[in-house]
Amino acid sequence: MLAAGQGTRMKSGLLKVLHPVAGRPMVEHVVLAARGAGVGRCVVVIGYQADRVRERLGDSVEYVLQEEQLGTGHAVMQAQTALPEFAGDLLVLYGDNLLLEPGTLRDLLERHRETRAAATVLTAVMPDPSGLGRVVRDREGRYVRTVEEKDASPEELQIREVMSGVFCFQAPLIFQVLSRLRPDNAQREYYLTDGLGLLVAEGRRVEVAAARDYRSVIGPNTRQGLAQAEAVWRERVLDGLMSSGVTVVDPSTTYVHATVAVGRDTVLQPMTFLEGTTVIGTGCRIGPMSRIRDSRIEDGACVETSVVEHSVVGAGARVGPFSHLRPNSVIGPGAEIGNYAETKNATLGTGAKAHHHCYLGDVTVGEHVNVGAGVVVVNYDGVQKHHSTIENQAFVGCNANLVSPVTIGQDAYVAAGSTINRDVPAGALAIAREQQVNKEGYVYALKRRLSARQAGKHRNGAK
Repeated sequence: MLAAGQGTRMKSGLLKVLHPVAGRPMVEHVVLAARGAGVGRCVVVIGYQADRVRERLGDSVEYVLQEEQLGTGHAVMQAQTALPEFAGDLLVLYGDNLLLEPGTLRDLLERHRETRAAATVLTAVMPDPSGLGRVVRDREGRYVRTVEEKDASPEELQIREVMSGVFCFQAPLIFQVLSRLRPDNAQREYYLTDGLGLLVAEGRRVEVAAARDYRSVIGPNTRQGLAQAEAVWRERVLDGLMSSGVTVVDPSTTYVHATVAVGRDTVLQPMTFLEGTTVIGTGCRIGPMSRIRDSRIEDGACVETSVVEHSVVGAGARVGPFSHLRPNSVIGPGAEIGNYAETKNATLGTGAKAHHHCYLGDVTVGEHVNVGAGVVVVNYDGVQKHHSTIENQAFVGCNANLVSPVTIGQDAYVAAGSTINRDVPAGALAIAREQQVNKEGYVYALKRRLSARQAGKHRNGAK
């Protein structure tokens, strides 16, 4: 797998093959396609930002360093150091072939083995091949050469079959051929396609395998191409979900990473974003306008117009609308997080409710607790975070402040408007607010004083 080049047309500080599509970097899509096709050993040729590729792929592949990028043929020659005794079928892929499917690679391998070819080229028939090199075949359908558009005859320009850059070779034959390459071109590079020409010149059999879907061979070189690849992957993912029993109300506005799992009978409403390692259970309702990242939503739960990050929403629980579950939130079965509520590092027990405009940070909330509107768990003292506990069946009234660390005991009540900075025993009522004072007639007397003062200003101004 060739993944050493920078990809300058992306105009990015990030190596092209590490740009994410559908939740994975391009190169990881290619590795998974190869594994799905039955590839045993995977050798990745790295160069630019080599450490970042190693960090992403880890020990799942082998690596060969191409210190100086001198073309595709040169890159494959570097792989020989990892395969000194290898004899068999050598599949050559590019790290940006992220739309390849295992079935396409299996077709290529099958064609290569059936024909006993020295090399087999994966091609695609394009609706519009403009700007691409054409694949010229002989009368028997075998590969003859690839001709660039600028060098093609009028007849050759009518060909719609183009080369993908994916090949299958006999090894060690291909290494022997590549050793004879010369950089006789303007770029002074060693081209892998020149190796095909040498094979043809020697009378070796070079075959062609055409991809069933031309889109599977497209590798993005620009940001526009990246967006197009994302659209293809999104279509594949959503088609797979719908085929498995998921309702996608509007596929054109639903975005699901390839790394996400969704259970049957779940409904994805428009403007839903499911990202990372998210797992959605069966019979859930997600959206509209919800974003869920690296989280688990259990069976029958609902997340409406809300954001959930690195959290768990229990079976039958309800989140939203307009809620934000920040990392390490665990919402218990049947619990409810409502309008404009925010949680962080918080656990809510079964049936707990926090419906309106509240903040629950660094807190454990027991079963069937009611958290009133405007409640704030004051978890940060300016230096460190503190944890509080609200035990089962407790009731916290509106606009209460719980200054952590405190414990609200089981069945305890916190009166509305209270600021609690000491533990509340089980079954107790806590009231922590100033005593109300009514001053009879105060407003009328104040208005008279203000009116007299204003009248005096007018008289002084007239003088």
